[in-house]
Amino acid sequence: MKLKQGSFLWYLYLDKLYCLLSVRNVKALVEYFHLLDVHRKKTLNDVLFYHFLHHVTDLKRNQITIVFNMLDWNAVGEIGFDQFYMLVCILLAQENHLEEQFIFRHSRPVFELLDLDGELKIGPSNFHMYNFLFKIKKQQLRDLYHDFDITGDCRLNYKEFKLFTIFSMNKYQESQKAVEEEKALPEKKVSQVNVSQRESLLGINHFESPSR
Repeated sequence: MKLKQGSFLWYLYLDKLYCLLSVRNVKALVEYFHLLDVHRKKTLNDVLFYHFLHHVTDLKRNQITIVFNMLDWNAVGEIGFDQFYMLVCILLAQENHLEEQFIFRHSRPVFELLDLDGELKIGPSNFHMYNFLFKIKKQQLRDLYHDFDITGDCRLNYKEFKLFTIFSMNKYQESQKAVEEEKALPEKKVSQVNVSQRESLLGINHFESPSR
C-alpha cells in the first residue's frame, strides 16, 4: 500500500515513538473528516469511505471493502471518527515503515480489529486477510504461531499476541541499532585515519629541524 503523493494524508506527521498524530494534525484531520461527511451524520458510509481511500491510496476496491468491514465493528454500515483516526494512523505507520512500533504501541486496538468474530482469539487467516495493512511476512507468521501459541490451539489470545508484539519490537530495535552502527563505521574509520595522519605529521615536525 502506498499513499498518493500530494493527498491530504501525505502532509500529516506520525510520531515515531508513540505512533500518534500531534494535536495540530488531529484538529486538521477532524476538519477533513467533516468535509468528507457530506450527509452531516458524523459518520462515513461505505461509498464515502471507498472514495476517500481510493483518493489517498493505491488500494484496490476489494481491499477497501475489507478495511471498511474491519473498522465497522458493529456492522452498522458506517464508521465514526475514532475508527477513521485509527485507520489514518495505520496508513501513516505503513507509509513510514513503522508497522512494528504501531502494533506494539496499540496492541489492544489492533488485536480487537483482527478479532473479526469477537472470540478474543485470532488465527492465521485473520493475519492473511489484513496482511496488506500490517505487512507480516509468511515466515514471521509461522514463527509467530510456533513460538507464541502457548495454548496450542493455532489461535492467539491477547496475552500471546502481546508477547509477540514485545518480541517483534525488540527485534526491530536491534536491527535498527545494527544499521546505525554500520552507518557510523565509515565515519569512525575516517576519524581514525585523520588522527593517524595528524600523529604522523606531528612526529615528522618533532624530529625534523629547520634548515638555515
